[in-house]
Amino acid sequence: MNGSKIPILIALALVASGMLASENQPAQCQEVAQLAGVPESWLAAWNDPPNCDRPLQIVHGIDPRHAMPEGIEQMLRGTKSKAAKPQGMRFYSDRGLGGVVCNVAFQDYMQSEKHWKTLIAGIRQCHELGLIVWLYDEQGYPSGAAGGLVLEENRQFEAMELAYDATRENPFIVRPSYEHTHASNNYYASRRYPNLIDDRAVRCFIDKTHVAYWKRLEPYFGKTIQAMFTDEPSLVSVNIGQIPEHVRQRVPVRDPVDPAVRMLPRVPWVYDLAERYQQRYGEDLLPHRRSLFEGDTADDRKVRRKYWALIADLIADRYFGALQTWCAGHRVASSGHSLWEEMLLHHVPLEGNGLKVLMRMDIPGLDMLSSNPERVIHNGWMTAALPASAARLSGRRRVMTEVSDFSEKMGGAGPVGLAEMQATAAWQASWDVTDFTLYYGTGDRPVDAYRAYGDYVGRLNAVLKPARPAPQVLLYYPVYDLWAEYLPVAPSLKLDSQSPRAKRIVGSFMRVGRTLQRNQIPFSLIDHEHLAKATVESDGTLVIGGQRYRALVLPENAELPPSAEAVAGEFRRHGGRVIVDRSEAQQSLVEQLQPEFRASPSSDRIALGQFRRDGHRILLVVNVGRHDYDGHLTGQTAGSWQAMDPATGDVGRCEKDASGRIPLVLSGRQAILLVQATLESSE
Repeated sequence: MNGSKIPILIALALVASGMLASENQPAQCQEVAQLAGVPESWLAAWNDPPNCDRPLQIVHGIDPRHAMPEGIEQMLRGTKSKAAKPQGMRFYSDRGLGGVVCNVAFQDYMQSEKHWKTLIAGIRQCHELGLIVWLYDEQGYPSGAAGGLVLEENRQFEAMELAYDATRENPFIVRPSYEHTHASNNYYASRRYPNLIDDRAVRCFIDKTHVAYWKRLEPYFGKTIQAMFTDEPSLVSVNIGQIPEHVRQRVPVRDPVDPAVRMLPRVPWVYDLAERYQQRYGEDLLPHRRSLFEGDTADDRKVRRKYWALIADLIADRYFGALQTWCAGHRVASSGHSLWEEMLLHHVPLEGNGLKVLMRMDIPGLDMLSSNPERVIHNGWMTAALPASAARLSGRRRVMTEVSDFSEKMGGAGPVGLAEMQATAAWQASWDVTDFTLYYGTGDRPVDAYRAYGDYVGRLNAVLKPARPAPQVLLYYPVYDLWAEYLPVAPSLKLDSQSPRAKRIVGSFMRVGRTLQRNQIPFSLIDHEHLAKATVESDGTLVIGGQRYRALVLPENAELPPSAEAVAGEFRRHGGRVIVDRSEAQQSLVEQLQPEFRASPSSDRIALGQFRRDGHRILLVVNVGRHDYDGHLTGQTAGSWQAMDPATGDVGRCEKDASGRIPLVLSGRQAILLVQATLESSE
């Protein structure tokens, strides 16, 4: 075990990576594999993870100006030595990676035939090596601009906002949305941004990017090229604050900001918004615009709710849906992630409904900027819960992460070590993540460490990717309430600027999520629309997206619309648990939920993911802490269990104690897969 503490009490040490059963191996190896209780069909991928289960390196530098490892031109050419063979894209497979996320070079973006030839050569090598390619759809970020080509095509495609100036006789101003927004305050470039709820602008973006890739790389689509990656698209009509000044001074300014543009409250706007509002609700929006910015009456709230419901549908359909439709017609999956997933309040102005837009991705994703696993388990759960829930509600399995140690490196604490990378990966896998795209620097750590990370991710996927997540708790995502409560402000948006009710709802929602995460209770998010579509079974379960749930938790002060309330009421009448979070509750939330499994003694550094595959229960237990954990797993542990260590490849039997508990002895940053060998009668 490489000198580390044995993670689970293993009575039968089996085989490490490289010694699994095959027709060329001795019979005793095959017998040992059978004794493990882990199905033999799982073990081949565990022992030698295929490229489809390994992480992908994000490589923006397929660019002849760069030397390796930042770019591949040098590798494609080889070295000056005639005896040396070009390493090419094998550079990535040698580091345990399954492929790359790449793009045509950012210089002369989409215009340079030289850069296109370089990209084509790189993807041809990926094809020959069996490496997977995803295409990154932007020059930097946020996606949607095509490196400025969309607005060069037509300046009317620029993001627009309805701003509110209470000092004017006519307080309403329709203007471009640039100053004081993410478009002018990000780490890549200050440049004007297209309107993602303008169908014309999105068609132009797809034509400038996706269609251009298709024309040059069509033979590889659906084979080597398997997905398109869109990065942090949003409705930018909100102030999310300045990036640090020392960083801002280094960010290229493509479009100078106008200091005369006043900082005002604003909401997104588009050329046909009033028409769409009229068609949908049978009334004119313009006389009610003031309610978008102020007012506390029931009518004010109704206007806001209608407006933001429309905005959510427009961006879901016109941007995320348009990309998904194009990808479906060109044999690839749509993927990527949104902006500021961890900030519930910001979901309203940035995309209307953060859960809904991610459901319009085939492989919804998250942005994990930290590889401090203790940090992500406490503060990052929302980032992971959104795409995981979007996939579950859609009946899909795959979830993507863009993961790095950006925060640690910016703070002087990086690059992080292999143990931190692995624990962060395991925590994300407990949240259903299957597709790992990496911004880790390949030059920041030894080749062996990078390869070990690729093996680790591959082993997690070997067991979990074909499995079905099995959470039994739903947490209500209260965007319906926040639509009614949200009031735009001029300065950087903070929760303190909102109503007391909004503060209570957001505070309760975040508190419940943290409590569930810290007490080994897997859960899904569900909004009012999907709750209204759920089916209540006679056994007291709520079924949505092919998943069965036994409990629904509502944040404090959340109010379900009638259609969702009817389903919740029926669920309650059939024995389902509907729990309203209340700060004054006498019984703790954990006691009310009665989770199937718990770590004992209790530890908020232990995370747990629950899955089912081929009739077997699978638990992924992760110690995100730096210190060892010595305890037990209690609950529904009947039957025999096997332990699989993704770091070492070891597989072995768990011996339970006299009380039926599974001993858990986990080193700091260690994770273990527990597989119930006994088949269950139903999935």
